[in-house]
Amino acid sequence: MAPETLTPRALNRATLARQLLLEREPLPVGTAVERLAGMQAQDPRPPFVGLWTRIPDFDADALRQALATAQVVRATSLRGTLHLLSARDYLAWRSPLQPVLSAGMSVLGDRAEGLELEPVLAAARELLADHPRTFNEIRGLLQERFPDVNERALGFATRMCVPLVMVPTEDRWSFPRDSRFALAGERLGAEPDPADDPRELVRRYLAAFGPASVADAQSWSFLKPLKPVIEQLRDELVVFKVGRRELFDLPDAPRPGEDVPAPPRFLPEFDNLLLSHADRTRVIADEHRGQVFTKNLRVRATFLLDGVVAGTWTVERKRKLATLRLVPFAKLTKASLTALRREGEPLARFVEPEAEDVEVVAEAPA
Repeated sequence: MAPETLTPRALNRATLARQLLLEREPLPVGTAVERLAGMQAQDPRPPFVGLWTRIPDFDADALRQALATAQVVRATSLRGTLHLLSARDYLAWRSPLQPVLSAGMSVLGDRAEGLELEPVLAAARELLADHPRTFNEIRGLLQERFPDVNERALGFATRMCVPLVMVPTEDRWSFPRDSRFALAGERLGAEPDPADDPRELVRRYLAAFGPASVADAQSWSFLKPLKPVIEQLRDELVVFKVGRRELFDLPDAPRPGEDVPAPPRFLPEFDNLLLSHADRTRVIADEHRGQVFTKNLRVRATFLLDGVVAGTWTVERKRKLATLRLVPFAKLTKASLTALRREGEPLARFVEPEAEDVEVVAEAPA
């Protein structure tokens, strides 16, 4: 039987449904983070905004509490970047993702000269077993033990090859700029599962971002090659066609019709909706990518109209006024601007709770 063909719009709606962007759902924080298959957290604030836009009446204290009790952790994970993951997912995914983290060591280049990994990692574990430390501390102490090795290489090897989680504080977004790191086993009371079978990782990816291709799954995880893994799973998956591409999915995953309305939504910086596919046209047109993905590897905060990225946004506070500033890709209709203001004013209050008043301003199209 030939695979069913999906339209780009149907593909868009399927992904939005899984990412909690068609309807907000009243989920516990840990459950929501698992449903999303993790949230990129290069900066500490974006996951708070990402959950605000997906959970009705989201209370930032719920995420702070989940982090404080280690139900949710911030740690180096997918693509070698900081992510929020449930403790359960972190422990299950850390070993399958180690090849990605090990491959990331290649960025050190000549700075890795003289680096002998095993003694360095043993020393790092010993230092962290004493108590959580910042990376400034870790690098300095390792340099004392390995004076002929580049200090940055010592720290980077520790970050990529020792299972660590960040220790939250009472900061507004839970993490200061120079956060402390703890051994995962110490913080979570359990060690990462040593099994490295990536099949469950692929299943979870499809549940959160499918239907998707092999290349899409590799873009999300940086784990390669995944074609043999998906071939092992083929009999339990359904297959679709979008153009010439073969996309895979879980049989019972939501695939709403393309006529399902998609309300305006605000996404934070680095939202995984924009980072988890090789072909990102399901959510952003190719001609707009340069306005969102910057040369210094930032990913700007964006807003969605009819399910696709229609512009970027920022919030700034001057005295008692918080201004949410929209930079659309095209001129906004009156109806769209009204809907964005309705959605954006509560967001501005969430981001800047000390403001007495808020406004949503649309600039000329970029």
